[in-house]
Amino acid sequence: MSGLAVESIAHMWGAKQALEDVSFTVGRGQFCALLGPNGAGKSTLFGLLTRLFTPRAGAISVAGYNLQRSPRNALRHIGVVFQQQTIDLDLTVRHNLLYFAALHGLSGREAEIRATAVLERLGMAERAGERAATLNGGHRRRMEIARALIHKPSVLLLDEPTVGLDAATRSAIVKHVHGLATDEGLAVLWATHLVDEVWPEDRLVVLHRGRVLASGEAGVIGGADLAGRFIALTGGAS
Repeated sequence: MSGLAVESIAHMWGAKQALEDVSFTVGRGQFCALLGPNGAGKSTLFGLLTRLFTPRAGAISVAGYNLQRSPRNALRHIGVVFQQQTIDLDLTVRHNLLYFAALHGLSGREAEIRATAVLERLGMAERAGERAATLNGGHRRRMEIARALIHKPSVLLLDEPTVGLDAATRSAIVKHVHGLATDEGLAVLWATHLVDEVWPEDRLVVLHRGRVLASGEAGVIGGADLAGRFIALTGGAS
């Protein structure tokens, strides 16, 4: 089963061109970094990928399903971690996951089994009974990733998931998600403006002012100095 395919996507905000002719693919088992400065169009693209709004042109395919023509089939294959926190702080970690499982039609023993499995995978099993409000930022993010995986998607979307976290926590979460791509066969799209979150073997798409400036293997695009290459491509935009 295929992963994610974005084909010639274009979108406007009024008279402003937000995205123009954006195309790339992310295969199963592949970690793709969508790297761009603030205002590059990353969040707009994520809004299109999750069908918050519809592109003016182009097509999006998820697990072989066209998002515009078969939205229900496409969306059930997507797990999402948005930039803004979307957890219920009054619920325990486990109950946050079980509530989300119920939204996907899972309940009872199956939901419990999946919640336990994804929490173990993210190193959160010992915190299952804790209220989300008591967790630090890194553990809340891990919980959100676990929640995004509970319905067993084939595509995982993460929009700036490490914003506000310290360097060590960011590094640990990046490593965890790379492991998910490899071990679970997920197609991962990781949006970021931080070059140090990109590994040389990653698929890389550099987005700036709504256009793809480079696409391919990160180590090939950046050579020994991805940060320098990124600055050269974007003119030092932040």
